[in-house]
Amino acid sequence: MTETTAKIRILVVDDHTLFRRGLTALLQRDPQFEVVGDAGDAGEAQRRAQSLQPDLILLDNHLPGVNGVDALPALREVAPAARVVMLTVSEDENDLAAALRNGACGYLLKTIEGDALAAAIRRAMRGESVVAEEMSGKLLAAFRAPGRAGAAATPVASPLAQLSPREQDILRGIARGESNKEIARALGIAETTVKIHVQHVLRKLDVSSRVHAAVLATEHGLT
Repeated sequence: MTETTAKIRILVVDDHTLFRRGLTALLQRDPQFEVVGDAGDAGEAQRRAQSLQPDLILLDNHLPGVNGVDALPALREVAPAARVVMLTVSEDENDLAAALRNGACGYLLKTIEGDALAAAIRRAMRGESVVAEEMSGKLLAAFRAPGRAGAAATPVASPLAQLSPREQDILRGIARGESNKEIARALGIAETTVKIHVQHVLRKLDVSSRVHAAVLATEHGLT
């Protein structure tokens, strides 16, 4: 099976039954998506994720009992291969920060259009960044901790120190949410060269997605 025809198996987690049903119906219109199950709370989500081993989990934050962002570590433990994308109404930068720190590979808002959601799912499965455009401006604020100015005193502790100057330029572009084409244009290099640099950056930082690389960049003041 090729990448374009392989089914993406999805678990939908949301406490509103009608929303789950509507989202499932929407996703099932796409022949590449297969909704293998759904859950209404964190405990049920953990059990279903463990038994179904989905490729991707769409996770709401406002769940009864345990919030989605707090449920992330357990979900990733029982289904380590699954990518988790938050799909929520929360535009709070603290929720965004907690989600990305706890292993989500994306953060989308429920106002997203169906076609955009489908595209975001495919991008997430390719390891790309899928933070909602409305939240991208809050990404820096989400990881700008008090006392950041003092961080420069201990640069050797930064995982970014192992990156070359060119790789740091690439990472800055990633942190700004730019595509490979946009980074290539800004730096005056070929898009294929950017793609190779991105792979090196992810490997050196030991992260699996552009979102996680952007998180590290903002946390360590590379903007």
